[in-house]
Amino acid sequence: MGGREGRRAGHAPEHSAQAESGAAGSDVVLWRDPKRYLWPLSLMVPAGPFIAWLLAHNVSGLLWGFGGYLLLVVVPLLDVAWGRDPSGPPEEAVRTLSADEYYRWCTYLFVPVQYAGLFFGFWCLAHESMTPGERVGLSITLGISAAIGINAAHELGHKRGTGEQTLAKLALAPSCYGHFFVEHNVGHHLKVATAQDPASARLGESLWAFYPRALVGGVVSGVRLEAARLRRRGHRFWHWRNSIAQSWAASVLIVVVIVAVFGWAVAPWFVLQAVIGMLVLEAVNYIEHYGLLRAPGAGGQPGKVYPEHSWNGDQVFSNVVLLNLQRHSDHHARPRRRYQVLRSCEEAPQFPAGYALMVLLAAVPPLWRAVMDRRVVAHYGGDLSRINIHPAKADVMSRRYRYDRGAANNIDAR
Repeated sequence: MGGREGRRAGHAPEHSAQAESGAAGSDVVLWRDPKRYLWPLSLMVPAGPFIAWLLAHNVSGLLWGFGGYLLLVVVPLLDVAWGRDPSGPPEEAVRTLSADEYYRWCTYLFVPVQYAGLFFGFWCLAHESMTPGERVGLSITLGISAAIGINAAHELGHKRGTGEQTLAKLALAPSCYGHFFVEHNVGHHLKVATAQDPASARLGESLWAFYPRALVGGVVSGVRLEAARLRRRGHRFWHWRNSIAQSWAASVLIVVVIVAVFGWAVAPWFVLQAVIGMLVLEAVNYIEHYGLLRAPGAGGQPGKVYPEHSWNGDQVFSNVVLLNLQRHSDHHARPRRRYQVLRSCEEAPQFPAGYALMVLLAAVPPLWRAVMDRRVVAHYGGDLSRINIHPAKADVMSRRYRYDRGAANNIDAR
């Protein structure tokens, strides 16, 4: 399959890893994953409280904030040093690679490590001699673990198996983000890159304006979707089969156990780490579809989701830590594909840096707009009618990026 259809099928650019045919006449393809033994590094984030304790006792108390340094300093530097890698498995190797249990255990282990780190972190908050600043640092480490826990839940929750879906709900519990299990899978994937999706940011919308729309809109949408599902099955919302309530119940149980064991004094730190997890997750949502819009299909409904409706990144270490989340374009085209077989899509718009650095840029709206707005406009050839624009900024964008129908590529990005 060639041309645009071939690219929309998610074919990656020529991969650097070697694909070998099996025995003569066999259709089996053996493909060596060059990152195979890097994937367990993703467990460094949920193990963050243990690593922070070691560093704080042997190096400096400043390193109670290890999780923040890892995600926002170390990983971006490693991305720059290593560079981009657009390689991915050929289609013929996808089935075998998907069935490899090694990759599944990298996600299965996330949840027990996450919970061990969570309770150890609160043991430290209760018993270690720490300054207020150090407590904030450890809460950041716990919050980053909660945020990446949502990412692990994202990977697990898309799978059909009851075990993986249960692990997904448990991974969401420390951040109290159980609604994500429903809203992401049922709501976001249906409405992505439309003005109706609370998780798709609009051109000209700052991260700080996006937060309330995403945080409130996500909960409302998730609850509505789950209530409708239960109603179709003859159940009320507060039913034991409610997927959101199951994760919320786990959140309540965590709080009860933490307070019972460590006292009420640690409760504010639980709230802080949960809020950090929520904000980091929604910041990632903000950057993933910024300004991108699906063209209307038949009957005025949003058209098919293609790789060009998500921003893509090929930075190696960000992809390892985030389980290939940066290959978001292929994920939306094929939501049930496992992380190890997601590929770079050449027609998807590309980030200039990894997710961590892009989230830092998003926190400073003038810097974000300077880097990203012109890329969004260029992606659509200067045609603002094809862009998901924040309604309050429509006039500003029209003046800033003049669109000449006779010269679509003549973009004034001053």
